[in-house]
Amino acid sequence: MSVSVEFVPARGKHCRSIGRHMRAADAAECRAMGVFSPIGALRYSMRNSDATTALFDGRPAAMFGTRSLNVLAGVGCVWLLGTDDLLIHRKAFLRASVRGRHKLFERYSVLRNVVSTHNEASVRWLTWLGAEFAPDTIDVRGVPFVLFELRK
Repeated sequence: MSVSVEFVPARGKHCRSIGRHMRAADAAECRAMGVFSPIGALRYSMRNSDATTALFDGRPAAMFGTRSLNVLAGVGCVWLLGTDDLLIHRKAFLRASVRGRHKLFERYSVLRNVVSTHNEASVRWLTWLGAEFAPDTIDVRGVPFVLFELRK
């Protein structure tokens, strides 16, 4: 079953839709990182970064974005939160990831963030994108996270 994937500027209504249907592993990361609900995490991230929504057959399936960590060095922070549609339509998501990767590097040569080691699907996806992971984990409210880095 093929699904069409379109990238559009992120909007508040996308936060509600994605937040209500967020993947359990992504929602757990939001809780570990602070007191954010899934919708609150999306709203915060959208307001504080250049955010884009991935629509699968016209439905919001994921939101992602970048924000600056060090402008002079070209280093940014990258994030993505999504619904189970990312797993259901895995092949379409991977193809869209390849298509959308260049957008992430429009302003940065290096992108960093952390991911929960429990979020196995995200770790596999980041590995597939070529991410390099720090050797040690960071404990965030009892949840192990690992620093990752993507290069242009």
